Amino acid sequence: MATQVLDEVQKEAFAERMLGIWNDAFLALMISIGHQTRLFDTMADLRPSTSEEIARAADLNERYVREWLSAMVTGRIVDYDPATRMYALSPERAVSLTRKAGLDNMAFFTQYVSMVGSVEQQVVECFHKGGGVPYSAYPRFQELHAEESGPLFDALLIDVILPLAPGLVDRLERGGKVLDVGCGAGHAINVMAKAFPTSRFAGYDFSETGIAAGRAEAARLGLTNVRFAVKDAALLEEPGRYDLITAFNAIHDQAHPRAVLRAIRDALRSDGVFLMQDIAASSNLHENLDHPLGPTFYTASTMLCMTTSLAYGGEGLGTMWGEQLARELLAEAGFAHVVVEQISSDPFNNYYVART
Repeated sequence: MATQVLDEVQKEAFAERMLGIWNDAFLALMISIGHQTRLFDTMADLRPSTSEEIARAADLNERYVREWLSAMVTGRIVDYDPATRMYALSPERAVSLTRKAGLDNMAFFTQYVSMVGSVEQQVVECFHKGGGVPYSAYPRFQELHAEESGPLFDALLIDVILPLAPGLVDRLERGGKVLDVGCGAGHAINVMAKAFPTSRFAGYDFSETGIAAGRAEAARLGLTNVRFAVKDAALLEEPGRYDLITAFNAIHDQAHPRAVLRAIRDALRSDGVFLMQDIAASSNLHENLDHPLGPTFYTASTMLCMTTSLAYGGEGLGTMWGEQLARELLAEAGFAHVVVEQISSDPFNNYYVART
């Protein structure tokens, strides 16, 4: 047997990359804690401060804050002056780490690392035995999904996303019927209900926690033109009822996406619109090699989207099912006219405007 000769340069380069991955994986957990404890928000409003001053301003335990700051300093996120023992978060970094950053707040997303990590052993078991991990294993999912999508809907839904379908906004202003499939905590449907008081809105999801959150928010807002129900989207059985049906990053999670899309088609009026937001990617792996979030989305699929679908005997499309397969399934469901749009403020999603 021939002796394999290693390329020492490649070997060392990959070992260095692995060290960086290890470091960054742990750093992501610390960034998540910084977001949840509002340490980034606190520091963004402070002058350079000691750990005691930062802890006091954030109303947190100083010893934990000091150790967290050490991770942030060695991770080149927070600056440190050893002469004064003061820490500072630069404004250039704060714009990617604080709630004031809105859609640009990247610290939020690190929370998903610990969430999916909590089911790691269950997913490992699925590698051996098949099946999947049910949504009940992710108690924070609805909370995180609502926190993720809320700023997007607040900033873009009414003025940018809905106008992607020509004539849709005028139709809703006159009064129409709208359904959000897989509505989660219901924020999108509540935003639309508030903006178009003459239209009627409904939100369906099989999560009782999500539906309860949607109802609570509607009550706080005093909305009387919206209703929520715990329901399987594959069993709508409401033929020709809606002018608009939306699905925001929900179809690829469905156990039976083909049945859901057919039910959506049947529930639309003949001139109705189906507006579907889903991940902007190709259905072909080789065409995703340069996708900036390729590893993240394929990991999210393995650890959440695909496995939850398989847990219910589903198809397991996965997060990166891609535009080609999405178009195929929409056509199969009876949508003859599909336009795929993108918006600059949401570069990682496609918006499918589908009509029969």
